[in-house]
Amino acid sequence: MSQKVADLLWEMLANAGVKRCYGIVGDALNPVIDALRRNGQVEFIHVRHEEYGVFAAVAEAYMTGNPVAVCGTAGPGVVHLFNGLMDARKEGAAVIAIAGDVETKLIDTAALEELNPYKFFEAASLYTARLVNPEQARAVIHTAILTAVTEKGPTVISIPADIASADAKEQSPEIRIPAAPFFRPSDSDLNRLAKMIDDAKSVAIFGGDGCRDAREEVLQLAEKLKAPVGYSFRGKQWLEHDNPNAVGMTGLLGYGGAYGAIHDADLLLMLGTDFPFSEFLPGEKVKKVQIDKNPKHIGRRTAIDLGLVGDIKATLGTLLPNVSAKTETRLLDKYLEDTKSFHELLQHYVVKGPGIKPIRPEFLAATLSELAADDAMFFVDTGTACIWMARHVTGSRNRRIFGSFSWASMANAAPNAFGAQLAYPGRQTIAMCGDGGFTMLALGDLLTQVERKTPVVQIILNNGSLDFVNIEQQEAGIVPFGVEFKNPNFAKVAEAMGAKGIRLENPEDVREGLAEALAHNAGPVVIDAVVDPFALSLPSHVPWHTATGYTLSLAKQVLSGKMDKVITTIERNVGLI
Repeated sequence: MSQKVADLLWEMLANAGVKRCYGIVGDALNPVIDALRRNGQVEFIHVRHEEYGVFAAVAEAYMTGNPVAVCGTAGPGVVHLFNGLMDARKEGAAVIAIAGDVETKLIDTAALEELNPYKFFEAASLYTARLVNPEQARAVIHTAILTAVTEKGPTVISIPADIASADAKEQSPEIRIPAAPFFRPSDSDLNRLAKMIDDAKSVAIFGGDGCRDAREEVLQLAEKLKAPVGYSFRGKQWLEHDNPNAVGMTGLLGYGGAYGAIHDADLLLMLGTDFPFSEFLPGEKVKKVQIDKNPKHIGRRTAIDLGLVGDIKATLGTLLPNVSAKTETRLLDKYLEDTKSFHELLQHYVVKGPGIKPIRPEFLAATLSELAADDAMFFVDTGTACIWMARHVTGSRNRRIFGSFSWASMANAAPNAFGAQLAYPGRQTIAMCGDGGFTMLALGDLLTQVERKTPVVQIILNNGSLDFVNIEQQEAGIVPFGVEFKNPNFAKVAEAMGAKGIRLENPEDVREGLAEALAHNAGPVVIDAVVDPFALSLPSHVPWHTATGYTLSLAKQVLSGKMDKVITTIERNVGLI
């Protein structure tokens, strides 16, 4: 039997390093899925929701560096891919979407489930193609794969069933993926940067995910310049651990001396970060240099004095011998001390946690960090889970922390953890989930985890609300509304679905419950942690508009008859407990 277009597709994907495809089958995809079965090299992961599958693929692609496929059938199935593909674009994950399409004879006739892939995927995809002729196949598939891998983002191949079933006419399945290039700015720009550093009395560093492969170079530069090192959430896992110059994070999740350090320095080096919260970055009083391999990131968050395009590792490797060592440590000493003081403040509810009910999320997260393996993989839902993860889960050389940090979607943690566990079977995999996110997307595909016996530990912060939205509304001076809901006993639900369920209501049970969950390797675990819904966590720097908005919200709540909640919020967060 001659090779079909769908056969060529899977052969090329397998040759490019794709090991898994997440999705749901359907009529328009049937020839594609049948070819996947015949191929046998790419594992099909049947999920209950296509979006869950894409989030799993995003984590796998990001963690491994290899491309991952996803699929959805025409119309509704394709639509469910979109949010996850947006996340792949923002997080820099090589995900290739195979979108089922109506037969070519029906294109542009408003047929059932017909969707224009070019218009629909425009925002999410780096490259979108619609196969309408078998002779396109090799070129289109090759371009989609190469774009996803080299540009680190999602691409889409839309395939009508009749084209998938058509003869590929002996088109070559070979594909060559070039190694990732290392590039740096010109010598003249680096000389200019070196002079700016030498002329500055003090230098601070703020790093992001672009420091992923440049940790040693960043630490060497920090030591040479006596520079405090702050980092974004995406940079935390690379720059926090075993770093004597680490001063924490800035932003609404901020802790330590990072905010003060980057505002008090003469010169700020922004390395591989597209940190989006401009109000936490310094103004004109601080000279700023931004280095990033993506030129679109340069200067878009704050005005800069010098912008350089280059890989952080290669750039710093060339720069290091050409800058003079500094001896003045005032800036570093001051903000290391601030970081130490803030860390001691953070321990308040950790130390007192065993005696406080409802369970304080700080105590829960810190205990988790203590018990988890040195190479554990942590995944976190958007919301207050990010606060506790950022502040109380410490990194190490082999620990990984991942979430929807740049897209900020709900419900990513559980599918992220599932995808990572499939890529690294047996490695400790932990998802810290919001109760809203878990019920939105993760609950249905808990069955998928049960079926595959994946040992993923899912910790649900059960506070009966969209807690971060609640905080946001109060920061805006609004009386919280539309954020509360009723939850089931998640542990019993998990047991009914075939997973292991653990309910934590009392703080004295936290350590034992977490240890039991982490030791379980026969399948997924759901920990239903009933945490204090009034727990708050202020950043190390509170913008004026945030403070005034929160105060206004409390006043409005008192006037609208919610005095009890105001009193409880204050009692639970000002050290009275």
